[in-house]
Amino acid sequence: MPLYEFHCHHCGETFTVRRSFSAAKEPAPCPSCESDDTTRAFATFACMAKGSGGETYSVGGGGCAGCAGGHCATCGH
Repeated sequence: MPLYEFHCHHCGETFTVRRSFSAAKEPAPCPSCESDDTTRAFATFACMAKGSGGETYSVGGGGCAGCAGGHCATCGH
């Protein structure tokens, strides 16, 4: 099951929930204040690996998490 990030509008907490694809858009109760006033947030991640010479490189594309692995004028990747 995938992980989804949610944001609570009541207390401002951001939290992660593991749930099925079919339940992805449903609000999740906040673990801090138990409010149901939550929305799914956009989450990104970076996957890194080490080469045989010890160098670190991005797996699955170039760029950074901010440009989602594409070519971006903002960060220069």
